Amino acid sequence: MQEPGGKKLSDYKQEINRRRTFAIISHPDAGKTTLTEKFLLYGGAINLAGSVKGKATARHAVSDWMEIEKERGISVTSSVLQFEYGGFCINILDTPGHQDFSEDTYRTLMAADSAVMVIDASKGVEAQTRKLFKVCVMRKIPIFTFINKLDRDANDTFELLDEIEKELGIATCPVNWPIGSGKRFKGVYDRERKCILTYSDTEKGTKEGETTQIPAEDSDKLTEAIGQEAADTLREEIELLDGASAEFDLDLVRSGDLTPVFFGSALTNFGVEFFLQHFLKMTTTPLPRKADTGFIVPDEHDFSAFIFKIQANMNKAHRDRIAFMRICSGKYEASMEVKHVQGGKVMRLSQPQQIMASERKILDEAYAGDIIGVFDPGIFSIGDTLCMPKEQFSYEGIPTFAPEHFARVRQVDTMKRKQFVKGITQIAQEGAIQIFQEFNTGMEEIIVGVVGVLQFDVLKYRLENEYNVEIRLENLPYEHIRWIENKEIDLNRLVGTSDMKKIKDLKGNPLLLFVNAWSVGMTLDRNEGLKLSEFGRD
Repeated sequence: MQEPGGKKLSDYKQEINRRRTFAIISHPDAGKTTLTEKFLLYGGAINLAGSVKGKATARHAVSDWMEIEKERGISVTSSVLQFEYGGFCINILDTPGHQDFSEDTYRTLMAADSAVMVIDASKGVEAQTRKLFKVCVMRKIPIFTFINKLDRDANDTFELLDEIEKELGIATCPVNWPIGSGKRFKGVYDRERKCILTYSDTEKGTKEGETTQIPAEDSDKLTEAIGQEAADTLREEIELLDGASAEFDLDLVRSGDLTPVFFGSALTNFGVEFFLQHFLKMTTTPLPRKADTGFIVPDEHDFSAFIFKIQANMNKAHRDRIAFMRICSGKYEASMEVKHVQGGKVMRLSQPQQIMASERKILDEAYAGDIIGVFDPGIFSIGDTLCMPKEQFSYEGIPTFAPEHFARVRQVDTMKRKQFVKGITQIAQEGAIQIFQEFNTGMEEIIVGVVGVLQFDVLKYRLENEYNVEIRLENLPYEHIRWIENKEIDLNRLVGTSDMKKIKDLKGNPLLLFVNAWSVGMTLDRNEGLKLSEFGRD
């Protein structure tokens, strides 16, 4: 049996089976972008890793591309990076760590088969990690933990593990163990091979460096490498650990009930390759996905994909819009025709490309597990399904999160009305903001809703830099939004509260904004049969 394009089916399945697609999640500043960059270093995708902050060298992390990210040293949008390592083809989804961009992260997790959770060894589990972790639990995806920044003074290792178990409700199994922290950080102990790994010549983390292995039973060599005090402490901790920690069970890891824990320092490259090698052994090939016709198995089904992200103006010179899709099954070939299910059209995808941060390469083919970007002329929405022309099914939708902050937006120069409407509409279609209009008015009054206030800054910045439009933002006191589910309701006759505002979304659906949470209940009481929802419906 052959697959389209003449390759034997076994080759085709082999290509899919060597794919690994994962998202990296963390609290801001836990070192996620640094870790991503070091993976690329080991995969040979970059020759020299630059300092992420980049102040002294003016080099920025490969995965941060928007100017505002470089200025603030944060990731605002999810980057997609692909590289080869050890016979595997790896797709990394780097997500924003800042809580104001958590919506983008939620969507990205929908496109991943597993997640790598990066935790700062001196801070432990932080607020954002909890929130993101809940999404992983909801999706039941495997979680791998990398406890980072051992090159700085860290919290007690047992306490860190305890905190992960208590705060996140998942069992932990350390795969390696740190030897000291801060200036006393000597390396890691490999529990499986019962040996010490020490690192040198990484040139402050810019090069891969050398790894030295010392068997744990060779007391003299061990003492010589890490000192008597560190050797004694390590023996005590390993004894404790062997008696107390959960046994490693790959089935529990893959069901999302046990997280393997790794220790290291992404900045100095300590433990990064060790993590990468073990992670690739433990993680899965692309997984089946749920559609309205049942589960779609990656290597038993023709091409299908869903769109999880839309990004405008990634290349300023071209004013383009890219729709990112996760290929869920089969093989994609550049000239093939596909069906856009929601639009009901058969089409050829334009400019299919793989993106390495701001670098791009046009693709001839891609397989299940890969993430590709295609040119979007304005027809795609987040959550849309693509499949072969003769098929008809849809993948599960991606929820729209209710905004928590609202502002009225006006352009300063009234002559730039067209650019303003185009810019704000395109940014809204990416899903970073939601836009609404006053009830009974047109686009002259626009209300923007966001999940996190920092998104207002990004909106302002992008309108000025990408669309040459200056705006004024007037914060509004509303904190609660509800979609009206009743189709036949007359908004003019709706009896509300004094702090309620009637608005509509871009599709003309009626919504209500409230300052106080109790006003929602009062409005329901005053209007018999009224149904309100916290989530938007497409």
